Order: sequence, then C-alpha cells, then structure tokens
Amino acid sequence: MSNPYLELAAPGVKGLQPYQPGKPISELEREYGVPNIIKLASNENPLGPGRAARAAMEREIAQVARYPDGGGYELKAALAARHSIDAARITLGNGSNDVLVLLAEAFLTPETEAVYSEYAFAVYPIAVQAVGARARVAPAYPRDHAASPLGHDLHAMAQCLNGRTRLVFIANPNNPTGTWLERADLRSFVERVPQHALVVIDEAYFDYVDEPEYPDTTRWLDDFPNLVVTRTFSKAFGLAGVRAGYALSAPGVADLLNRVRQPFNLNSLAQAAAVAALGDNAHLERSRELNRRGLEEIASYCEAFGLGFAPSIGNFVLVDFGRPALPVYEALLREAVIVRPVGNYGLPNHLRISVGLPEENERLTAALRKVL
Repeated sequence: MSNPYLELAAPGVKGLQPYQPGKPISELEREYGVPNIIKLASNENPLGPGRAARAAMEREIAQVARYPDGGGYELKAALAARHSIDAARITLGNGSNDVLVLLAEAFLTPETEAVYSEYAFAVYPIAVQAVGARARVAPAYPRDHAASPLGHDLHAMAQCLNGRTRLVFIANPNNPTGTWLERADLRSFVERVPQHALVVIDEAYFDYVDEPEYPDTTRWLDDFPNLVVTRTFSKAFGLAGVRAGYALSAPGVADLLNRVRQPFNLNSLAQAAAVAALGDNAHLERSRELNRRGLEEIASYCEAFGLGFAPSIGNFVLVDFGRPALPVYEALLREAVIVRPVGNYGLPNHLRISVGLPEENERLTAALRKVL
C-alpha cells in the first residue's frame, strides 16, 4: 500500500528504510511456535547486568514516577572520574546509537558530507540520510585481505575527505565484521583529518577487547579537538534493555550535542544501573572471560564445519557460508536459534553470530550440524 504522506516527508526520510534489529524471541515464538529459544543475534551480554546494577535499578523503581535527572549529574561524575576528564566533555545518550544520531543532527546539512566505510554499522547511513547529507562510502578491504578482511581501509577513507566533510565515522572494532584498527594506523589517520571535520570513533565493544595494539582513543582527546569517542553500556555491561551510552569530545562539541539532545533522554533506571555497573569490575571481568572462551568456541566450530569467518575482537563472529545464508538463517530459526542475517550490509552469504553462554554455544553447534 502506498503511503499518502510520503510527499510530505523530508527529502532524506523518503528513501529511508527502518533499522532492522535482531528478531525478538517473542516474535519467533509467535511465528514458528518453537519453545526454548536462544538468541545469538544482537551482540548482547548473555550474563546480563551484574548484581550491583540490578540492585540499583530495584532501588530506583521507588522514584520512577519522577522525571530523571536531565543533566545526568551522578553518571557524568562517574564517567568523568573513569576517563579522567571534565564532565563538560560528556554527552549522555539513549544508548550510543542516540549520540551518533545527535552528531548527524548537530553537524550535517544537505550541503555537507559524512565519510564511513563499506560494511560499517548500519546506523551511520541512516543518520546521514535522515538529515539529507551526502554519504561518501569508502570501499572496505577485500575478503582475502590478510590482516583485516572486510575491514576499514583508512587510505580509501582518506581519499573521500574534502572541504564539505563534517563527520567521519569509524567503528573500532567494527560491527558486523569484528575487524579492528591498530593504534599507529588509526592515530595517523586522525592526524590527517582536517579540523573542519569531526572524527567519530565508535567504541561500542571496547570493553571486550584484549589486543595490545588496540588503542583507547579517549586518551587522544586532548591531542585532537575534532575527535569524538562514543561508548555504550549495552554490550559488556549487559544493559542493552535500559539504553545507556555516551560521547566524549571537546566541550564545544558536547555543548552543541546537548542543544539537540532530547530532554530526559536517559531514564532514571538506566542512569542508576550505569553508575553501579561502572563500579562492578568483577562482573565486567566475568563477562570478558566468558566472551574470550566463546569467541574461541565459535571459531573452532567454523573450522570444523569448513566455514570462513573474520577474526573478531567484539562479542560476535561474522561467518561466511559460501552461498546465500538466508536459508541457513531460516533453518536455524526452526531449530529455535536466532542469529543475524547481514544481507542489508551487502553480505548475503554471511551470518553474524553473537557469543552466548556455554550451553547456548553448544546448542548452536548442534543446530548448525543439523542444518548444514
């Protein structure tokens, strides 16, 4: 059915397709009627939040009739202490997805451009197109690249820069490929970006990374006034459901982001849980260790089944089935296993599989064996 309001929409919105999240468990139950479903589709922490975050949310429920702190004072103070920066550099978001959209709203117009890589996070093109800006998409490395198959090619991205560039999005590590950029290469690229463009380094999976050459770019903020670093509590901290994220930047950038940020965009439960999670190092380390083992398990499954995969330092693996992967995805659904098709990224032969609990990873293996 045609949409009678299409002609009323802003130009950038007319051609947009909504972001497609991983299939919810309840939806699969309705459609297929299968019980005991496991979801390995949305890069969630299978442990969920730690005890401290759960307790903080339970306490905060007593005040849920009140509006949350619109400025997020306690959370900003905790983040400022964690990163050794001034709170004026922090912008809170409804997940890091929110601050990525705020950046597009604050800095892009139909006369400006944004640069990102092929196979990069799907929110970048959505945010850019919604405001009517032009996207320059740099070719990624080919599948047979030795170090970073399907990863960001920084030389190709540098060639896309021009006088109209206002934002450069870099996911490190990248979703859905799991590939990453090393310290020297990334810093060299940031040095090349002109000051009229902001470099946005999306570090949603930072807390899972265990690579000596992977950089903590929050330490570069004083060196590069045009640098913005985004983080989230949705992944390693296990708070995907309450939506909490943030950006670190120069105070002037944060000021502009806060001008377009929605009032009360971070609810009171999310703020309380995030503050508690920052102090729960034991839960974070349990999550990291579980993930390390899970990545090894999924890689061994792929090798046993003769499947290609990109090395990952996130909490997921991009698996190449060497043929259209949608039938495999559908067959896994019937086995009560939800993974993520990534044809919308231009990768129709691949599925992205999140790390689960050990018993969930075992069920994935059994389902793959049956399906393949």
